[in-house]
Amino acid sequence: MPPPNHSRSLVDSPIPQTLIRMTTPMIVGMAMLFSFSLVDTLFISYLGTDALTAISFTFPVTFMVTSLAIGLGIGTSAVVAKYLGRSDPERARQASTVTNYVAVMLSVVLSLACLGLMDRIFLAMGASAQNLELIRQYMIIWLPGSSIMVAIMTGNSVLRACGDTRTASFIMAGGGFINAVLDPILIFGLGPIPALGMAGAAVATVIAWSLSCGYLFFILAFRLDLVSRVIPTRQIMLSSSREMLSIGIPAAGANMMTPLAAGVMTAIVASYGDAAVAAFGVGSRIEPIATLILLAMSSTLPPLISQNYGAGRLDRVSEAYAIAIRFILTWQLLVYGVLALGAGFIAGIFTDDAEVAGTIRLYLWILPLGYGLQGIIILTNSSLNALHRPLEALYLSAARFFIFYVPMAWLGSRLMGLNGFFIGALLGNCLMAALSVRVFRKVMSGEQSRQATPDPAETGA
Repeated sequence: MPPPNHSRSLVDSPIPQTLIRMTTPMIVGMAMLFSFSLVDTLFISYLGTDALTAISFTFPVTFMVTSLAIGLGIGTSAVVAKYLGRSDPERARQASTVTNYVAVMLSVVLSLACLGLMDRIFLAMGASAQNLELIRQYMIIWLPGSSIMVAIMTGNSVLRACGDTRTASFIMAGGGFINAVLDPILIFGLGPIPALGMAGAAVATVIAWSLSCGYLFFILAFRLDLVSRVIPTRQIMLSSSREMLSIGIPAAGANMMTPLAAGVMTAIVASYGDAAVAAFGVGSRIEPIATLILLAMSSTLPPLISQNYGAGRLDRVSEAYAIAIRFILTWQLLVYGVLALGAGFIAGIFTDDAEVAGTIRLYLWILPLGYGLQGIIILTNSSLNALHRPLEALYLSAARFFIFYVPMAWLGSRLMGLNGFFIGALLGNCLMAALSVRVFRKVMSGEQSRQATPDPAETGA
C-alpha cells in the first residue's frame, strides 16, 4: 500500500506548515460533523422546550458512543502512523483493515447495552416520564445507526494517519450537509413525507451517516487500497487488533470520561429545573463549534507525533506539542471574547423563553473562558496516545472526572448555586491543565532517556 505522497513529509517538513496543511481541511469537515448535533438541536428547539430538554438529556449517551469511536480512531491512527513512520506500509494496511472490523463489533455491543438500559440511564440523570417518551423516539433510531458513525470515524483515522486530512474532511462535510438538508424535511414533514418530530432528526442523521460511510469505504478499499478487500487471516486479526486495542481501549475509556462527566453535570443541573437542563444542552452543543480548531488539531497532531515518534524524532514531537499549546491558548481566548459579547444574540437563536435564555447567557459568560485550558487537556491526551502511552491519558481523564472538573462544579453549585456550578467547572479545568502539562513533560523526559540508552537486545550487546 503506497501511502499518500505527503505522508512522509510528516517526519521532515516544517512543523507549523505541516500542522496548518493538515488542520485547515479538518476545520471544515469537523464543523459539518459537529453540525449534526447542533442542527438537530436547532430544529428540535422549534418543537418546544420539552423537546429541547429531551434532546439535551441525550447528549451524554450519544457522546459516549462517539467517544468509543474517537478512542478506537486514536488507536488506529497511532498504530498506522507508527508503521508508516517506520516505512512499513504493509503492516499499516493490515492494521487499517482489522481496526475497522473490531471497531464496528465493539460499537454494536455498546449500542445494544445502551438500548437495554436506556430508561434506567435517563431516569438516573433526572429525566421525567414526559422527557423519557421524547428521548425514546430519538434514541431507538440513533443508537442502532451509531455503528455506521463508528466505522466513519475509524476509516477517517486511517486517512489522517497517512497525512490525508482533505479526503476525511470532505466526507465529514458531505455528511453534515446531507443531515442539514434532511432535518427540517423529516422533523416537520414536506409533501407526502410525514412529520416525524424527534425521530425525524435521528433518521436524517442515520441516512447521512450511511451515505458517507459507503463513499468512504469505496475510497479506502478501491481507490487508495488503504483497506484490504479480503478478510484478514486469524493471525493478522489477532496481532493487529491486539496492538490497536492496547491503545484504543484506554483511549476510548479516557474519552468516555467526558460523557460520563456530562451525565453527572446534567444530573446536577437538573436539580435547577428543565429550563436549566435545556440551556445546558444548548451550551454543550455550542462548545464543539467554539472549540472547532482545537478539536481539528486534536485529530491532526497525533499522526504528526506518531510518525515522528516511530522515526525517533523526539525533538519534533516536543516542538509540535509546544506550538499547538501556544496557538490554542491564544485562539480560544479570542473565541471567548466573541461568545461573551454575543451571548444574548446566541441565546435568542435557540429560545424565546426568558429563563432558558438567561441560563444560556450565564453559560457563555463563564465556561468558554476555560476552553483554552480544556485545549491543553485534550491535546495532551491526544499526544500521549500518539506516543503509545494511553494509560497516562486514561489516568489524566480519570483525575479530571473524579478529582477536578466534576467535583469542583458540584462543590461550586452547593456554595453558590448555578453561578458556582459554572465557576467550579472553570477552576477544575485550570488545575487539570497544569497537571496535564506536567505529565507530558515527564513522559517526554523518560522517552528521551530511553532513546539515549539503547536496549542491549537491539544493539546486540
